[in-house]
Amino acid sequence: MRDFLPADKARRERVLSVIRERYRAHGFDEIETPVVEEYERLHAGIGGDNEKLSFAILRRGLDADAIRAAADDPAALSDLGLRYDLTVPLARFYASNRGQLPGVFRSVQIAPVWRAERPQKGRYRQFVQCDIDIIGDASGRAEAELLVASLDAVDALGLEGATVRINDRRLLDWMLGHLGFTTEERPQVLITIDKLDKIGPEGVAAELRERGVTATAVAAFEEFLRRPQTLEYHPYGERQIRKALPEGVPDELIAHLTGIGEAVAAARPVVAEHVEIPLVFDPFLVRGMGYYTGTIFELAHPSVGYSLGGGGRYDGMIGRFLKQDVPAVGFSLGFERLVDLVSADPDTEAQAIVLVHDADVPVGELVAHKAELVARGARVRLEQRTKNLKALLERAAADGYTHFASVRAGSDELEVKTLG
Repeated sequence: MRDFLPADKARRERVLSVIRERYRAHGFDEIETPVVEEYERLHAGIGGDNEKLSFAILRRGLDADAIRAAADDPAALSDLGLRYDLTVPLARFYASNRGQLPGVFRSVQIAPVWRAERPQKGRYRQFVQCDIDIIGDASGRAEAELLVASLDAVDALGLEGATVRINDRRLLDWMLGHLGFTTEERPQVLITIDKLDKIGPEGVAAELRERGVTATAVAAFEEFLRRPQTLEYHPYGERQIRKALPEGVPDELIAHLTGIGEAVAAARPVVAEHVEIPLVFDPFLVRGMGYYTGTIFELAHPSVGYSLGGGGRYDGMIGRFLKQDVPAVGFSLGFERLVDLVSADPDTEAQAIVLVHDADVPVGELVAHKAELVARGARVRLEQRTKNLKALLERAAADGYTHFASVRAGSDELEVKTLG
């Protein structure tokens, strides 16, 4: 968990304001949920490995004997916990407030979450998630809206060139069945396939053999990974998708992914009479969460080798609370990673001015000068002049101030100068 100095906090708020504004422009409405959820809900089997990282809250009123008696049963010790993501709270929120929401609900949730991560670079125990979700729409239109809005937000942050890797859990399941893996084996096979980028085809095949899954299926999968490939480039679409998969793929799954691409392309600008669809079909994209039921995606940018966000369709989750099926799909931007990539240039829409004043300037004059500049739309800080004026101005610049002016007793007009 981290502290943020003023300049860092201001930078984070600038990024958040851009994301909020773009998502609002695309018709998503912001909600807020409590940081605490019931322990049983957080451990209902819908949060994957994140459930193991949740912070539990000790039940109130337990005496020492009660704590000793329940020492081996976390559920008996805790009835609440800090949320580890925003999807579980959203599912509970929708189930609780469905009667007051539109039939198709487009939500934005931007808030901190907590996970008991092992401290290391890039892993935080408290971090911000930026989620958009569409509940109540089972068509590919929902996926297209999420992707268009998220790509728009990333573009607005100055990170042009982002792409989205896309796949479908139903395609993965079909492919594993086609290759000969049994239904019971598929969850552990997916865990191994998810490591393909890290350990390569040989490593995947070796780990599958170690797991003791169907040998003929492993051999078929290995042969598929090593099949001859042409270097011919195909943009996102039916041809690219079919080329990346075994023969016999169900047409309706191909049509679903192709339709999403066509919808995203319709929203992208035309450059030199050509629209580059920022989607890449990846037949081995898995996404670790077990609740995904259909389309899955991850956001990539050429400047980094890791994902900047992702999501997918989770049609089965909300039904656990409502006892009826409700289609849902979501996308989460990796805010902490995005902040590190976005330019640190201060907001240029308004001046940020430091008024450096002598010690004998009357307070009334100081606040009058400050109020006049604030009324013009400037951001203003008062600083008493020190012997080391250079250090004072350098600190102000580090805090995001762009201009300064000297104030002496009786000054009528201020000369505002640029810092640096």
